[in-house]
Amino acid sequence: MSLTVAVQMDHIASIRIKGDSTFALMLEAQARGHKLLHYTVDRMALRDGELFAIVEPVTVRDVEGAHFELGAPRRIRLGEADVVLMRQDPPFDMAYVTATHLLERIHPRTLVVNDPAHVRNAPEKVFVTEFPDLMPKTLISRDPAEIRAFRDELGDIVMKPLYGNGGAAVFRMKAEDENFGSLMDLFSTTFREPWVVQEYRSEVRDGDKRIILVDGEFAGAVNRVPSADDLRSNMVRGGQAQATELTERERHICERIGPALRRRGLLFVGIDVIGGYLTEINVTSPTGIRAIKRLGGPDIASLIWDVIEAKRRG
Repeated sequence: MSLTVAVQMDHIASIRIKGDSTFALMLEAQARGHKLLHYTVDRMALRDGELFAIVEPVTVRDVEGAHFELGAPRRIRLGEADVVLMRQDPPFDMAYVTATHLLERIHPRTLVVNDPAHVRNAPEKVFVTEFPDLMPKTLISRDPAEIRAFRDELGDIVMKPLYGNGGAAVFRMKAEDENFGSLMDLFSTTFREPWVVQEYRSEVRDGDKRIILVDGEFAGAVNRVPSADDLRSNMVRGGQAQATELTERERHICERIGPALRRRGLLFVGIDVIGGYLTEINVTSPTGIRAIKRLGGPDIASLIWDVIEAKRRG
């Protein structure tokens, strides 16, 4: 089977290939003989109900600094592709939401991974609240009284923007922290949306586990350990990747959420678990598959393409 695969992503020149999951998917697709087309989200256009994009044929190499070659750009009907990988990075803003509306015009005739309607309707920090018994204590609000009461109850909390990504603007607020009021003011002027306020789990010092599910099934995991002077374990923020195994609790979490992922067409998902508590379900542009393979884990890019090819044959 040879597929035409259009990859909607941040420009390939800007990525860091060592840890980039999109690049891993492109390498695997190319190795399987699929034809790769590269484009950025700003090159899409909906004309009289038909979706177009200016794409460039691309070849990839796993060589830092010389990792791609682009062919001549051309305008195509995006629905001519067999598969579209929706892999541009957040932030999850109205531009991102608009991209999901556009891609709905071609899905599922062209298989969009992940399903664009459910990417839109299942943002990371909202979708996860469908499983409150698996989560740490969590409040979503911008009401100062609600947030103060939550902090008074728990003493030690974490505040982060509802549609943030990559660990940006994540703060820990301990009991009686005199910066609390200033942080509330900063968030209220910076973000129009509610914020996520969660119970601080000290287990984060032992790592924030990124677990990958492919078509609702556990595929692999990596433990991300924050540096000594940072709360955040994201690898783009200096977190260190370590090999890991799943606990019984973490396997239970995967089994609980797997059916919901399959129903929504969320084929490639990364969940975050701290101390046995589910904190996020990442569906926009999950990462981690290169780190997992580098640490001796499975080749998740291959597993993902096995599923995509099966869906295209079906």
